[in-house]
Amino acid sequence: MNNTVLAIDIGSTKIAAIIADVDAESNIQIIGAGFAKAQGLKKGSITNIELASKSIKQALSDAKRVAGMELKSATVSISGAYTKSQNSSGIVNIPNKEITVKEINRVMHTSLYNANIPNEYEVLHTLPFNFKVDDQDFIEDPVGMNASRLEVETHIITTQKSNLNNLRKAVRAAGVEVENIILNGYASAIAVLNADERELGVALVDMGGSTSNIAIHSGNAIRFNDFLGVGSNHITSDLSMALHTPLDVANNVKMTYGSLHEPSSELIELPIIGDERTTHEVSLDVVHNVIYARVEETLMIIAQSIEKSGLKDHIGAGVVLTGGFTKMEGLRELAVAIFDNVPVRLAKPGDIGGLFDTLRDPAYSTAIGLVKYAAGHFTPYEIDVNKQMRHRNEERERIKPINLGATADMAVMTMPPAEETSAEIKNDLATLPPKKEKKGDEAGTVGKFWNWATQLF
Repeated sequence: MNNTVLAIDIGSTKIAAIIADVDAESNIQIIGAGFAKAQGLKKGSITNIELASKSIKQALSDAKRVAGMELKSATVSISGAYTKSQNSSGIVNIPNKEITVKEINRVMHTSLYNANIPNEYEVLHTLPFNFKVDDQDFIEDPVGMNASRLEVETHIITTQKSNLNNLRKAVRAAGVEVENIILNGYASAIAVLNADERELGVALVDMGGSTSNIAIHSGNAIRFNDFLGVGSNHITSDLSMALHTPLDVANNVKMTYGSLHEPSSELIELPIIGDERTTHEVSLDVVHNVIYARVEETLMIIAQSIEKSGLKDHIGAGVVLTGGFTKMEGLRELAVAIFDNVPVRLAKPGDIGGLFDTLRDPAYSTAIGLVKYAAGHFTPYEIDVNKQMRHRNEERERIKPINLGATADMAVMTMPPAEETSAEIKNDLATLPPKKEKKGDEAGTVGKFWNWATQLF
């Protein structure tokens, strides 16, 4: 049965809306796309709901006009800004000695329950990176295995509730409901990484206009993610200040002459900021030095983040760079030097039906990744922002969240419950025998005996 999906990439500099048909075998055919300049956003986060909604609506209108259809729900990207990550774990017993999808659902929700999520944060993704069946580690897919116990280690990505609410408001104001929300770095990884890179371990860096997002894969699972508030727009700002020229002119200089290769001594004539009728000459050597300094600093920050992850030894496939920033000439050679000669690949989306030239640009990796996610091309198992477990072979009716307070597996959790337990669990705990009162009665009896003894002797 064919299905039509809508994906909206809300980036720091642009909004992209893509409509695609998905057949029963999850093959994708793009049938419409629309683009708009991002307004009301700063570093990937919404700062003005009305302006952001206007940009989203413009991109949506173009996509719907090309596709010739209306869609009421969308898969939407969210920036890695203000996200936090943590690892958690969970254990459940297997009553029937055979692991099914329901047992995986239970153990993953157990790991989510065990995580200490701050009240002002909401879970975006719960991604397993290690299934353990009895004493056997790193099981790729435990479904169908015989076991008495199932364990899981998960990487949990959270973001501020205000971020999610503002995003939902902006999309709804554009006339579309939010079906799912995907971290943009996760979506880009789905679009550009191949099976070998995921298996060997790889650091995926999406370098955008105002932000850069890092996701480290190891053993077909995301183990680490990070966000950097730096992108190609910072080069434009640097050029504007260094050359004393307006931002739009500086951006044109970046696009026309931006290169990390050997500089030229050629002179170009640029207007002066504040007095655009007056021009002055600038050497391309100065342009090169400004660009080189900013790109070098950005790559060094990325290298530090990869080092901080503690997974540098796990990225056998090296580093994959994508995003609009990667169109800078000479970027790969400089990245190889800064990343200690690890393999570096520049990636862009591909292998999708109807992918016209504009969407083959690395700047649209996240948008294509959202389409692929909506078509079922995600990690084998995960719990999404709606608290539902997703898996590659899922039916149309997804597995619903479970109530951990009603399960018998609470006794085998690997971590004690957090103080902020759910109402259901609190009710369960309220039914336990009143131990404190009993202890109080015993203490009163001992006190009376002691008073009698002291009086007697």
